[in-house]
Parts: sequence; structure tokens; C-alpha cells
Amino acid sequence: MRCPFCGHEDTQVKDSRPTEDNSAIRRRRFCPACGSRFTTFERVQLRELVVVKKTGKRAPFDRDKLARSLQLALRKRPIDAERLERVVNSIVRRLESMGESEIPSSVIGELVMESLANLDQVAYVRFASVYRNFREAKDFGDFVGKINTDTED
Repeated sequence: MRCPFCGHEDTQVKDSRPTEDNSAIRRRRFCPACGSRFTTFERVQLRELVVVKKTGKRAPFDRDKLARSLQLALRKRPIDAERLERVVNSIVRRLESMGESEIPSSVIGELVMESLANLDQVAYVRFASVYRNFREAKDFGDFVGKINTDTED
């Protein structure tokens, strides 16, 4: 592993342990050249996922992009980083277990919507406003009204 500080090719692993949810290995590393310490995470990747966008364009699946979109929806909400990480891991596992290497972006969007609906209603509405492309306040009202009737049933 290359040192992110000085670029030295050979760093040493000082400590390895699984993350809390056992989805990755956390490694503390040391660079003998500059003396810096840093952490890396090693995750199992079952298959290379490709996202098929609405335009037909294909792009490699980016776990960090998924995490950033969830973080944005959950901004200033009382959800800790560990819980967010578990949600991201859950979505990625579901995508990988579908058995397909090409996943339509709409499937990812629906999984995110489902996860946010169970996690935080405000974040759910925030994400939906972008994902469903709300154009005016009435769209918010209709969506929130639908949520309220769904939860009353």
C-alpha cells in the first residue's frame, strides 16, 4: 500500500481488525519513510457492478457516491455515521446479491428510497424531492400526503 503522504511504496500494517458490522477489515498502517500513520479499509466485492443510467450510459458503481447522496439527505438529522454505514452496506449487499452485474439507476434509487423511509422521514422526503424531481410546493404536499396515508394503513 502506497503512503498517501509521501508516496512511499512499502507501508507496514500495525493493526488489523474487523469493523463493527464485519463488512470490512480496518487496517492501521505506518510509513517507515515519513513516519505517518493512516487507516485503510478492505471490503469484499462480490462482483463489478455497472450502473445503467436513464440515458443508457453505463458507469461503474461508486459506493462513495451512494454514501454521499445518503449523507446529503441525512444532513443535520440525528443519524450517526455508523448507522449510515450499515445502511450503505445493506444497499450494496442487496445490489450484489441480485445476480446482475448491470443495475438500472432506478433500482438503486428505489433501494435508497426504501432505506430512507425506514430510517428517517425527513431524509426520505429530501431524497424524494430530488429523485422524483419535484417542481413545486404542491408536489411536496402530495408526496407527504401519500406518506401519511401509507403509514395510517
